[in-house]
Amino acid sequence: MNKVWLIVEREFMTRVRKKSFILLTVLMPFLMVAVVTVPALLANMDSDEHFTVGIIDKTGLYAKEFKSEGSMEYVQVHDDRPIATVTDELKNGGSLLTQILYIPDTLTNAKDGAAVIYSVEETPHEVENAVNSVLRDKIRHDRLASYNIPNVEEIISASNVGFSVKTMRKTDDGDKESSAMISAVIGMVLSLLIYMFILSYGSMVMQSVMEEKANRIVEIIVSSVKPWQLMAGKIIGIGFVGIVQMLLWGGMMVCISAIAGTFYATSSPEIANISQMATTATAEQMAQLQTVAGNPVQEFMKLASSIDFTGIFVTFLFFFIGGYLLYASMFCAFGSAVNEMQDSAQFTMPVILIFVFALYAAMFSIENPNGPLAVWCSYIPLTSPIVMMVRMPFDVPVWSVVLSLVILYISAAAIILLSAKIYRTGILMYGQKPSFKDLAKWLRY
Repeated sequence: MNKVWLIVEREFMTRVRKKSFILLTVLMPFLMVAVVTVPALLANMDSDEHFTVGIIDKTGLYAKEFKSEGSMEYVQVHDDRPIATVTDELKNGGSLLTQILYIPDTLTNAKDGAAVIYSVEETPHEVENAVNSVLRDKIRHDRLASYNIPNVEEIISASNVGFSVKTMRKTDDGDKESSAMISAVIGMVLSLLIYMFILSYGSMVMQSVMEEKANRIVEIIVSSVKPWQLMAGKIIGIGFVGIVQMLLWGGMMVCISAIAGTFYATSSPEIANISQMATTATAEQMAQLQTVAGNPVQEFMKLASSIDFTGIFVTFLFFFIGGYLLYASMFCAFGSAVNEMQDSAQFTMPVILIFVFALYAAMFSIENPNGPLAVWCSYIPLTSPIVMMVRMPFDVPVWSVVLSLVILYISAAAIILLSAKIYRTGILMYGQKPSFKDLAKWLRY
């Protein structure tokens, strides 16, 4: 076992000392935060683009409903020429308009497409939404007016009630407010993480095996250690790299989230106003302020308080280790059987397809975490590490988790033994492209 741990130490230290590992470990949490926040910030930024929409209203009923505001400017066009002639000017650049809205007839009982927006380029989504919103309101108003019911719009407006029930979860610490959406988001994030880690570090094992085989270094190494010791040391060493990187990323994400929550609380004008009001509020007013003062981070933590994060984290580690051992041993065997990276596709493609299926099964299990697809895929060892992570925030029974882990680790042990037989033969085989039939033959050696 001393030789195995020497190999583990070599594989671990070789990778954690690389500049690429250090940079990726430091930068990845910030990149993940940027991927989430930057698109949202850009989406909320005001666009400098200005749209001038000409309205040709043959009915005279709808043009007056359009009011220019923001980036949208509406111009009523009185032109009796055929619409094709008018739009040709738009195409040839003879018009200052960016789009033309053509309404040939009344729309009260018309079907979709009765009004048309002409544009030289693809009609911007902003223009389409703005025009549709105005026309829908007008059509709705006209249809309601046709019923001749007094104050019908006020009646309908008063009957539009926004109401949602509160969901509570029974826990050992009492009743806590919960959210199925929060549980689904947490489960999907965990599934994506375990998918990414297992696939990336399993591929790293295969790449390492193929590099040593191509450089003939393995011929020297196996003169001092047994093939199974080399395989075990490589898998364990790279696995430790994955666990360390995962823990570092988790710690950094917690710190970034805490800092972001504090920054939002101190910089948001709404929070500042509430804090100022709180200095003179009564006890009853203070209770009301506390219900609206929570920032998104605090609100998220409140809804997620009923979730057992400690149990989920421990379960995540067990499923990651079991899934990694299962897939890394297969990748290790495939890497030892081939000489070139392109030759490995015939072996790895079926495994990757199963892995992708597991991710899709997890995505479809969000809506029904206790359905047949989710339950059965939680017990199949090739899919359980990913699918079970989706189910964990929904309070899966302990016996179900234990059964899934037992099946996973027994399967991983069996796959490791089979992979070791392929590895000991394939690692010294050169000059041929083995098939699945050859791998089966090596298992009998």
